Formats: sequence, structure tokens, C-alpha cells
Amino acid sequence: MAELLEIKDLTKKKWDFKAKWSRRTRQNFWIGVLFLAPWFIGFILFTFYPLAASFVYSFSEYHSRKPLIWVGLENYQTMFTDKLFWTSLWNTLYMVIFAVPITLLTSFLCAVLLNLKVTGQSIYRVIYFLPSIVPTVASTLLWLWILNPQAGVMNTLLGHLGINGPNWLSDPTWSKPSLILLGTWGMGSTIVIYLSGLQDVPVSLLEAAELDGANWWQRLRYITIPMVSPITLFNLITGMIFMFQYFAQAYVFRGTQGLGSPLNSTLFYSVYLFQTGFQYLKIGYASAMAWVLFIIILVCTILMLKVSDRFTYYAG
Repeated sequence: MAELLEIKDLTKKKWDFKAKWSRRTRQNFWIGVLFLAPWFIGFILFTFYPLAASFVYSFSEYHSRKPLIWVGLENYQTMFTDKLFWTSLWNTLYMVIFAVPITLLTSFLCAVLLNLKVTGQSIYRVIYFLPSIVPTVASTLLWLWILNPQAGVMNTLLGHLGINGPNWLSDPTWSKPSLILLGTWGMGSTIVIYLSGLQDVPVSLLEAAELDGANWWQRLRYITIPMVSPITLFNLITGMIFMFQYFAQAYVFRGTQGLGSPLNSTLFYSVYLFQTGFQYLKIGYASAMAWVLFIIILVCTILMLKVSDRFTYYAG
């Protein structure tokens, strides 16, 4: 009984405290609410409402000029028999499985080189970072010219070496590898993130290992790589999320070569979703695809976080 009375007294004091807010305190509170209002309104209009609407549309057949028709799980069931859906999903998984690790490895090696104390270090860093600030459309068109099988720079250089260059963007075997090559060219932001992590590796550990006789490779393997493993995890998750939503480069390629060509080898999930929703106007089916993609990304992210303790080291 005494404890209940004590709780009531504490509750009463809290309400008394709110009731005794000074005029200035109340004024500051509403000023704070006023400053938060634009963000809150924007969140409701441009994030929460589209999210809720797409969830409803995924269970319906919707057209902007027709009333919404509830179809239940029909949109999700259609995916199991849609060959283009599975093709786009496989193409996207290919990029996740191959492009993300290649980009991480290449970025880390470039960051290690850029972390060396050499003359002109800052110039090299700028050169490596510059491609990442080139607009996506411009860089994609540039690489379409570089990889042109007849007059491209790549095949011309390979020809001087006596190698018959492949038909990069018109051959289903080479279309996705060529896009991976394009992606590694613009990995400057990942390099910068790795470079910041390398500069936080304690110099004392590296010097102690060197005094103990560890060579460059042993210091890299047993000290540097474990110390930057949290950054590797971050880049891995963000790279996976980005690659599951791979769109811009493939869409530009679609505009120059035809959607999904050659033989739908570059028909990625986001491209097919865009085609379904905004070209075929199947808003309900596209919304269902978007939610399936969200679930796939969520599951993959959770799995990565679950297994990250095996290879991630957090100092302290």
C-alpha cells in the first residue's frame, strides 16, 4: 500500500512539474515543435504515406484512372510464374555475389596503397576519388564508348597485345562483368572510407609487430585487416543494399541498347520494377515487387549482422 502511495505521489509531482512550466519554457517548447514541423510533414508526405500506400497497392490492382481493386495475394503469386521476375532477380544476385566482394577488395588494396607515405600522396588520392563524383549517366556513356567492340579504347589496347577483345555489352557472357568493371572505376567513396579506417590503426601495434620480425604481409593480415573489419562490415552491408537496387547504369544501358539486352542479361530487379510500374502501369504488381525486395534486403542485412561477430573486431 505504501508503495502505491509513493508511485501516486511521484506521478502527481511529474504532472505538477508540467503544469508549472514557465511561460518561456512553453514558448521554447512550441518553437522547437515549429522547427520540427517541416521535417515531420515531409516525413509523413514523402516517406510514411508512400510506404503505406505501396503496401496497400501490393494487395490490389491499381491504375491512376481506375478505382482500386483488391486482389489479395494475387500479385505475389504471379511472381512465381513470371520468368522475367526470376531473371531479374538472378541478374541482381549475380551483381551482389560478384560485384560487391570485388569492389571491396579493390577498394581496400587501393586504400592501402594511398596510405603509403610517398611524394604526391594527396594528388594520387584526388585522382582515385575523381571518378566517383562524375555523374552516373556521363560515366556510363563514357564506358559504353570505352567498351565499344569496334572502336572502343579497351579492345584497341587488347588488339595491340594480340588479344581479340570480346563484344563487351552485346555478349550475355560479358555484359554483367563489364558493368562490374564500370562500378569498380567509381569506387572512390569506398576507398575514402577505408582510408580513414587505415589511418586509425594504432601505429604502436604496427611498430611492435615490425620489431618482432613481422613482415609487411603479416602486419597487414594480422593487424591492419582485423582493425578495419568494422569498416569492411559497413561497406559490405551498404554495398549489398546498393547493388540490390542497382538501376542507373543498367537503365542508361537500356536506353542505348534496348531494355534488358542482350538476352535480358542486364535486366536487373530495379529496372524490371520500373518497367512494370511506370511503363506497363502495373502499380500493384510493382509495389509487390518493391516489398519483396525490401524483405530480401532486410533478411540479408540481418544475416550479415548475425555472422559479423566471427570476422569483426571492435577495439575496446
